[in-house]
Amino acid sequence: MKSPFADLSRLQLVKLYELLEVHTYKFMKNEEILPTIKTENIIGIILEGSAQIIYIEYNGNEIIMEKLNKDSVFGTNISLTNSESAQIIAKEDTEVLVIDYNKLLNPKNISHTYYNIFLANLFDIINTKFKERNERMKILEKKQIREKLLEYFEIEYRKSRQKRIKLPFTLKDLSDYIGANRSAMFRELKNLKEEKFIEIRGKNITLMYK
Repeated sequence: MKSPFADLSRLQLVKLYELLEVHTYKFMKNEEILPTIKTENIIGIILEGSAQIIYIEYNGNEIIMEKLNKDSVFGTNISLTNSESAQIIAKEDTEVLVIDYNKLLNPKNISHTYYNIFLANLFDIINTKFKERNERMKILEKKQIREKLLEYFEIEYRKSRQKRIKLPFTLKDLSDYIGANRSAMFRELKNLKEEKFIEIRGKNITLMYK
């Protein structure tokens, strides 16, 4: 995913910060990031570090809804944070830039070239986020772990039309992504492999049924 600050010079970036009256905050590892995001109309950008948006179920189980790395964008209206059961947790020391939506969408800003570049970058990122969220929801709504895995494989296959899929994360992270118990997911992967549905080599999964 591209940076929200792509194609901006250092001077333009300084001017952008001044125009939007941005604020930056630092959070320690395991600290909750911007708990007020549920009630305030703001947008955040990870400048350094990483975080996770976590949903806590009624039984205490945690589901990782989104991973936020450097340049990741999150906000009141673009992330799944509007529930009391959702938290944004820093996974390491993390710095966050915060913008007020009202200042971001001020019509007067369009007279500045650097603002228009930033806004175009932002919209590209948000469109990608919505697409990825829809893909994730299709997976999470499946009841069985096998169904979740096959749905994930199908989504990745459609992106490249290649039978060989390279996971963008570890198998442990895959279990978090599809909302499944890790041990149960590994058993299902083993079953799929034994049934000749897939082959697994490290992070590479080949779809034998295609």
